Amino acid sequence: MSLLKQPLLILMLATSMVVSACGFTPVNAPGGTGDALYGEVVIAFPDLPNSTGDRNAYFLVRDLEQRLGRSSDGPYKLNLTLSTRQEGQAITADNSITRYSIIGAAGYSLVRQSDGVVLASGSETNFTGYSATGSTVETLAGERDAYERLMRILADQISARLLSTADLTVTTAAE
Repeated sequence: MSLLKQPLLILMLATSMVVSACGFTPVNAPGGTGDALYGEVVIAFPDLPNSTGDRNAYFLVRDLEQRLGRSSDGPYKLNLTLSTRQEGQAITADNSITRYSIIGAAGYSLVRQSDGVVLASGSETNFTGYSATGSTVETLAGERDAYERLMRILADQISARLLSTADLTVTTAAE
């Protein structure tokens, strides 16, 4: 048993030395991107070019504020777009749809408000599903829950992408 543990210990020590030598800094450590962004981002209400409504936008903004903090006058602004659509997934022989997928796409851009420089931008997509085999009330509750879960997933993806890719360094005109 100790023969199996020794190589694992050596591998863990070597990995920690390599990670520390490359300048790895945890995102939420002092001076990290998470520390610099938390409570400093004004999250704009999303544009909804092709979405099912304001309820989803509310959930997306709420979940992003839980991850990035809430600010009304921070140095950064997060602009969002949101679109969702439903697709039938399980169709019976009599053309009844028994399962739906909800596909969502959220575009984002993090802008420094002082000079309008875009620090990070991109888009994230994902999906959730719900069953339509129960009563009307059960189906509606499942649909609402699926949309809320989708907004949580998109908020997780956006915040992870911002924390890992946003370049918050200030460059001057002389550089």
